[in-house]
Amino acid sequence: MEESITQITEKNAVVREWSLKTQREKGDSLVEGCVANLPEHTTVNVRQNNLEDLVRVWNQWDSDTRGIFTERYGDIAHLITIRVDEQLIQAMVRFWDPAYQCFTFNQEDMTPTIEEYAALLRIDNVQFGKIYVKEPKPLTLGKNYLRESILSYPDILKRVNLFALAIYGLVIFPRVLRHIEVAVFDFFERLKQGVNPVPTILAETFRSLSTCRRVGKGQFIGCAQLLNVWILSHFWKVERTPFHMFSKTFAPLEAYLKKEWPREVTEQHWVSVFQNLRAEDITWRAPWIRPSVLLYKCGGQDWVPLLGLWGGVGYAPLLVQRQFSSRQFIPATGRLAQFEFVFAGEGYMKRVRDIAKSWKEIHFMELALYADTFTQDYDIWRRQRVSSQQISSTNYTAQNPFLEEMPSELEIARQEFEREKAKMSRDLSTLQEENYQLKIEVQVEKSRTEKVQREAEIVRNDLRDLHLENKKLRNTIKNSGLGKSTAEWKEEISNIKGGMEFWKGKAKKEEEKAARAAIELRRKNAEYEMVTAEFANRQSEHQELKRRVRDLENMLQSRQQQLDNLLKALEEKNAQYDRDIHAYEGTLQEKEMQLNFLINEIRNAAMQVVQLSDKAKVLSCQFPPSQRSSISEFLEQVKKQGNVARKFV
Repeated sequence: MEESITQITEKNAVVREWSLKTQREKGDSLVEGCVANLPEHTTVNVRQNNLEDLVRVWNQWDSDTRGIFTERYGDIAHLITIRVDEQLIQAMVRFWDPAYQCFTFNQEDMTPTIEEYAALLRIDNVQFGKIYVKEPKPLTLGKNYLRESILSYPDILKRVNLFALAIYGLVIFPRVLRHIEVAVFDFFERLKQGVNPVPTILAETFRSLSTCRRVGKGQFIGCAQLLNVWILSHFWKVERTPFHMFSKTFAPLEAYLKKEWPREVTEQHWVSVFQNLRAEDITWRAPWIRPSVLLYKCGGQDWVPLLGLWGGVGYAPLLVQRQFSSRQFIPATGRLAQFEFVFAGEGYMKRVRDIAKSWKEIHFMELALYADTFTQDYDIWRRQRVSSQQISSTNYTAQNPFLEEMPSELEIARQEFEREKAKMSRDLSTLQEENYQLKIEVQVEKSRTEKVQREAEIVRNDLRDLHLENKKLRNTIKNSGLGKSTAEWKEEISNIKGGMEFWKGKAKKEEEKAARAAIELRRKNAEYEMVTAEFANRQSEHQELKRRVRDLENMLQSRQQQLDNLLKALEEKNAQYDRDIHAYEGTLQEKEMQLNFLINEIRNAAMQVVQLSDKAKVLSCQFPPSQRSSISEFLEQVKKQGNVARKFV
C-alpha cells in the first residue's frame, strides 16, 4: 500500500526564524575561503531536435483531439512551436552557480521553481508531492519509428499518448538527439499513476546546467524551451495585469507565443545585460503566476531534493522568494553544493530512497507581502557571499579579497596544481560514467542475443515435434486396417487435420517472433555503429567495443541463416503433410467402397437364406407326419439359418 503524503503549511515569520537559525548552525552551501574552480570560458551546445514532424501532426489534429491531449498532458504541446534562443541560453549558462543551483546575475539570484514550471505546463491530473523514482535503462527508440506510429496508429487515445511520449523524449528530455531513451518510457508510464513531472524536469535542467558550467562545455540536455520562456517572462513588463490572466483557462505558453520577443540578439549582448542587471530591471513575479504558498523543504532536508531520470540534485526555493512577491530573507543552503549525484556507483540507491522518503513530508510557507523586498540581514549576507566567491560572467574562480601582496611562485604553482587536479577529477568522473553506460549497453546486447538463442531453440524443438508427429502419422497409415468403421475413420482424419492446423499456427507465430527478433537485432546493430563513431577517440575501450560489435554482427548473420533454414524446412514439411493427407483420404474412400460392396453381398445372401427358410416352412406342412421324420432335422436347420439371416436384411 502506498504511503500517504503529509503536507505542512507554516507562517512566513516562523519559516524565517527557522531559516536564520539553520543557516547560523550549518553555514552556507560554500564555506568562506572555498575556491569555486570553475572554468573561465563556457561553450555550450544547445542544438535541438527537428520538430517539424510533430508540428505537422499537431496541425492535422482537430479541436476534439487537441482537447483530449490537453486534458491528459496539459500544455506541453506548445513546447514544439517555441523557438529556442541559443545565444540567450549560452549566455545564461555562464552565470549559473552550481553551488547554489541558481543564476547569479550581477548581485541578483534567480532560478526556475516547481511552482513556476507547473504554472507554465498546466498539468492538472497529477499529485503535487508524488515524484518519479526509478533506476535508468540506457536504451533508445528512434524518432522515425515513433513518428510512423503516431501517424498510423488506429486508436486515437494511443496516438495521443505516443505524441506526448515524443514531446517528453525529444523536447523535455533530449539526452540523445533523434532518439528517445528507455528511461523516458518508464517515466512516461508512471505519469498515468499521477506522478508530478515538474520535479523531474527541474532536476535534469539543473544537473545539465551544473555539468556544462563545471566542465566549461557540453550539450545542454534540459528543456531549453521552458528555460527560454521562464527567463523572458521575468522581463515581461505588464503595467496592469489583465483580468484574463486570473482565469483557469489562461495558458501562459500560448500567451508567450503570441507576444513579440527580441530576435537576433548576440550572446555578448545578453552577457552584458545579465552582467549589469539591477533588481528594478527584473519582473520578479511572472505575470502568469499567483501562488499563495511556496514549497521550501522536504522531510529532514533544509531545502527541496529533486530526482531526475539519470541523477539527483537539490535546490533552495527560499533563495528566490522575490519571484513570488515575498520578502527575501536569509535562506538555509547548508550542504547544498555536496548534494548532487548521478545514478551510478555504490550507495546511490540509498540516496534515492532517502529522497523518496523525504517527499512523504513536504513543507509549505505562506507567502506574505511587505513594503521592502528583502531584509537588512539578507542584504549583508548576500554581499558577503558574493565578495567571498568573486564569481563573474567571465571568471568564476574565487579570490581572496583581503590579499594585497602578489602571490609567490610556489603559491601560483600550488593553485595551478589544484586546478589541474580538479580538471582531471572531472574528466575521470565523466569517463567513469561513460564506462558505466557502455557496460550497460553490452549487458543489454548480451540479453538480446540470449533471447534470440532461446527463440531459436524453441523453433528447433517445434521442428522436432513436427518430425515425431509425422512419424506417428506414417505408422498410423501403415498399420491401419478394415476393422474401423466409417465414423471412426472420419473422426481420426478430423483429429489429424486439427493437429495440423495447430502446428501451422504455432509455426507462423514462431516465424513472426523470429522476424521481430531479427529486426530488433538490426536496430541494435545500427545503434552500436552510432556509439562506435561517437567514442572513436578512446582507442583502448573502443577496440574492445568494435570487437564485440563484430561478434554480434556475425552472430546475427548466423542466427538469421539458421532461422531461414528452419523456416524453409518447416514449409517443406507442411507441403509433405498436405500430400500425405490427400493420399490418406484417397485410400479411405477406396476402403469405404470395398466395405459397401461386401455389405451388399452379405445382404443379398441373407435374402436368399430367408427365402429358403420360407420354402422350408411350406414343405414341412406339405409332407404327412409319417414322412416328416426323415427331413425334419434338415428343415429345422434351414429355419434357424433363416431367422439369423433376417437380421442382415
